[in-house]
Amino acid sequence: MIISTGSGSTFKCFHFARHIRLGLKVHCISSVIYAEMLISGSTLLRTTVAALGLITTSAKFGTMAQSEDWKNAKTIYDFTVKDIKGNEVSLEKYRGHVAIIVNVASQCGLTATNYKELQELYEKYGESKGLKILAFPCNQFAGQEPGNSEEIVCFAAERNVTFDMFEKGNVNGDNAHPLWKFLKHKQGGLLMDMIKWNFTKFIIDKEGNPVERHGPNVDPLKLVSSLEKYW
Repeated sequence: MIISTGSGSTFKCFHFARHIRLGLKVHCISSVIYAEMLISGSTLLRTTVAALGLITTSAKFGTMAQSEDWKNAKTIYDFTVKDIKGNEVSLEKYRGHVAIIVNVASQCGLTATNYKELQELYEKYGESKGLKILAFPCNQFAGQEPGNSEEIVCFAAERNVTFDMFEKGNVNGDNAHPLWKFLKHKQGGLLMDMIKWNFTKFIIDKEGNPVERHGPNVDPLKLVSSLEKYW
């Protein structure tokens, strides 16, 4: 299947093999991920994986990943990010819209429900209320977004996703995109501000202010009552 990117290029879609084939089981216990990997027969290797997004990659959302300018930002409109095709996008384009900003992954146990319900929200409120959804793939949580841009585009296309997808990168650590540093600063989390897992959702009001933060345990359709406060 060939997917057009809308910029003159195409992505050839294929079902890429899952990178985990050895019986990986992931458990979240007291903010630590314990990965149990069955290597062969009765041999069990138990590894403790650095959780809470402390696993870092070299990928960045944009060219300003090391910048401290985010501290001077007033709203999300002060930021520029790269979309999934590598094009720079000023978030000024979302001015006047209520938006959800979310970090996504394709191989998480929460993936199916979140992608499905995010698309349902977008289809129901995108035109009628002007809702925008900005999805940022991230591989910092147990390596659950291993694919490249082409693979992520194909994964989303197979699920009929039509909301906006952005370049894969970090949401935690020194190399986190300034936008995500700003979001965490404005809407801190429980105990620590860092993003705890895939599918953390920030609600942005029509003035570009992060007004609410919801954890991965909150399914997208449960956000409707919150979104209604900002239409």
